[in-house]
Amino acid sequence: MYVKAKVAYDGTDYHGFQRQPGLRTVQGVLEGALRELAGREISIAGAGRTDAGVHARGQVVAFEWPGPIPWQRLERVLLRRLPEDLVVSNLEPAPESFHPRFSAVGKCYRYTLDQGVYPSVFLRRYTWHVPTQMDLGSMRRAALAVAGTHDYTSFCAASTPVQNKVRTVYAIRLAEEPPFVHLYVFGNGFLYQMVRILVGTLVEVGLGKRSVESISGILAARDRRAAGVTAPAKGLTLWDVYYETGDFTRAWSGFLDLTAAAQYNEHGVFGPWNHEG
Repeated sequence: MYVKAKVAYDGTDYHGFQRQPGLRTVQGVLEGALRELAGREISIAGAGRTDAGVHARGQVVAFEWPGPIPWQRLERVLLRRLPEDLVVSNLEPAPESFHPRFSAVGKCYRYTLDQGVYPSVFLRRYTWHVPTQMDLGSMRRAALAVAGTHDYTSFCAASTPVQNKVRTVYAIRLAEEPPFVHLYVFGNGFLYQMVRILVGTLVEVGLGKRSVESISGILAARDRRAAGVTAPAKGLTLWDVYYETGDFTRAWSGFLDLTAAAQYNEHGVFGPWNHEG
């Protein structure tokens, strides 16, 4: 029986999602629990290979389940078997053609900034503390400028092995929940550390260290050194993964503000960019 499930985890004490010999990873812990229950090796596939310290609310995994525990009971059994920082839910049968990563049409990441004078004791594992007041208006304009279909070489780690660095970012929305600011980033795919570098650059704009107008030059440079700092991993969460185009479009278009809506174009996405990337 081929099944898929949603996985949520606190990434603080994990060395990322992907299994690594001798290190505690989400994939390694989950596969270990499944192996004990099935009496054989179980290999899982995930929608995203989150980095060390990055969290997930809506990671998706899939695997072949041989039993002996019926798949209908597996979710509850795993709830008792897994550590409290890793939860499996919404487990259900899936067609064998389904792949959590390659079947996805889009993803949403959320990054949370703490603008409080003092860092939150209880949320310090999930936020980046930036106590200096930021200009959110400038950050929103910069977010519009960086969204679109572009070569995001400047916004990924220099060590990124992927040759084609053209991606589409459909929307970046800043939502205020004082003293927190959440950045929701919707895209069809993301490069290594891309969201964290986007956030680090937008924060520098908000702090007056960069101008909104500098964004086009950063994109054109195609050089990691042109962009801002890499935001800490702990503020980032893989929020949702989408497998239906309609669901994804409704999700990201629901985040359009009046400025963005005015630039919504015939391609179904918004922004003053060159679609040739």
